[in-house]
Amino acid sequence: MEKLVIIPTFNEKENIGKIIDAVFLLQQQYHILVIDDGSPDGTAAIVKSLFTKYPGQLFIEERTGKLGLGTAYIHGFRWALQNGYQFIFEMDADFSHNPADLERLYEVCKKGAGIAVGSRYVKGGAVVNWPADRILLSKGASLYTRLITWMPIMDPTAGFVCYRREVLEAINLSAIHFLGYAFQIEMKFAAWKLNFLIAEVPITFQDRKLGESKMNKGIIKEGVIGVLKLRWMSMFKNYRSNVKNTFQDQPASYQQKEIIMEQK
Repeated sequence: MEKLVIIPTFNEKENIGKIIDAVFLLQQQYHILVIDDGSPDGTAAIVKSLFTKYPGQLFIEERTGKLGLGTAYIHGFRWALQNGYQFIFEMDADFSHNPADLERLYEVCKKGAGIAVGSRYVKGGAVVNWPADRILLSKGASLYTRLITWMPIMDPTAGFVCYRREVLEAINLSAIHFLGYAFQIEMKFAAWKLNFLIAEVPITFQDRKLGESKMNKGIIKEGVIGVLKLRWMSMFKNYRSNVKNTFQDQPASYQQKEIIMEQK
């Protein structure tokens, strides 16, 4: 088992079956793990109805209540590590991330990056069908994060990501606490502090056509405050030792200080 795509869901009945089919139509030996937070619209039932179509390739973990994006991915990361996957992907259910780009992220990690980030804001990246205020908010959040943390990543809030197993094993996942955009920032920040090689791969991000966005004021507030907390912890506390798993040392080939970018 090599490649696992983790898809968190809450009320995604319009999209989940289509996105699952789209990933498997790639015929690139991906497995999918859906983390469903008790969707009242029947999202989980749709996933289960596809088990016979994709035996041994499609899995679901059901949780009670809406527990947040960050905890969903942490749950999925642990499941992936326990089940022996080597490359673990984050991807949205709503087609804002193009499944065809999974292979591009995979190839960059396969060539040596610890993390491949599907980036809207490197050369060649783009955003489609987003209103101007959402673009301004997203770009502003990215700039704000870079200024506060000094992390040299153009799209730190990106949620389309491939991790090498070694990266997730090296991070103390219990030390990752944020739930929304701040979770995406903190995972990249932790990997950067642990000197893993991070590559940004240009993608075209397209706003969802079906279902409702999960963005809210609480997520925005968490992002603003969370970035400040990360900077504070890294300056005055031993953040690196807290966020690092101590049970093993990671191969040096994946631990480099520089950030690489694939630009097309």
